[in-house]
Amino acid sequence: MTKRDWIQKSTVAVMLSTSLLMFGESGQAAAASDDSQLSGKAEKVVGLAESLVGKDYKYGAVGPTNFGSAGLATYIFGKAGVTIEDTIAELYRTGKTVKKDQVKAGDLLFFSTKGTGNPSFMGIYLGNDRFIYSSQSEGEVIEKRLSDYMGKLVGARTFLAGSKTAEPAKPPVNNDTESKGDKVIEAGKKYLGTPYEYASTRSNKDTMDCSEFTMWAYREGLGIDMGRGGARSQANYVKQHGHYTYDMKQLKKGDLVFFMSYRGWKESDYKGVDPLKQSITHVGIYMGDDKLLQTFSKESGGVKITDFSGTHWEYRFIMGGRPY
Repeated sequence: MTKRDWIQKSTVAVMLSTSLLMFGESGQAAAASDDSQLSGKAEKVVGLAESLVGKDYKYGAVGPTNFGSAGLATYIFGKAGVTIEDTIAELYRTGKTVKKDQVKAGDLLFFSTKGTGNPSFMGIYLGNDRFIYSSQSEGEVIEKRLSDYMGKLVGARTFLAGSKTAEPAKPPVNNDTESKGDKVIEAGKKYLGTPYEYASTRSNKDTMDCSEFTMWAYREGLGIDMGRGGARSQANYVKQHGHYTYDMKQLKKGDLVFFMSYRGWKESDYKGVDPLKQSITHVGIYMGDDKLLQTFSKESGGVKITDFSGTHWEYRFIMGGRPY
């Protein structure tokens, strides 16, 4: 090899090594930048969450002074520049699954009262065994230790991994159905606290039974007249004129929900009972976020909002649907 050949090869080798080094450093820098962005978003989520402790709970509220269970996360993530869904069911379905023993600050935590089934409330993990959530029972945003709630934890999801914006792929949404459901719910919420009366006359709105309440909600919300019949009559109307399902997970906001007779508050009280062979004795309205809007007794206080999953309402469920 001549001296000239040796110098040319050495020069090429140096240039190649330099290029590879620069490429590697560039790749590492890009990865570090991505990690820094994600870490920065998580820190912002945690900081915002901690600043809202003590704010009032309000069902379905998305801030800035009142928050529902899902609304708290929707508000905080929005302020951090990340768009997410606004219901517990959609957040649980669309987020990236995280193992329970691998949760990180900024991850969403989902709980149910019995520790199984669909989540009924949710919070945001802060790190160091701490999380916050908007508590209906305590009436405000509170901080708790995750270790005290592990028996109720049914899953964790992240929206801060996999992309800079971490926005989940959203499934097609029937906006018309969502809008109609909201109108029914808003019409029904006007009657919160209205006293219950079994077999009410329907001649006035001073008192209501379950089917009179749903009758007025659909009449005033959407102009749909299902007649003056009871729960069973309304179920038949839904089957004849609308869409219905026997799967709780397929329920949409504003759907009518039909139930069998009460047998007890425990799941075991309904063991071996075939819902499709039972008579419909009650109807309510599904609000989303695992909540029901309904009236069922004088003692309960008339028209009110109740939990769905993990209660006797879940075990009594027969079908649900909308009359359009």
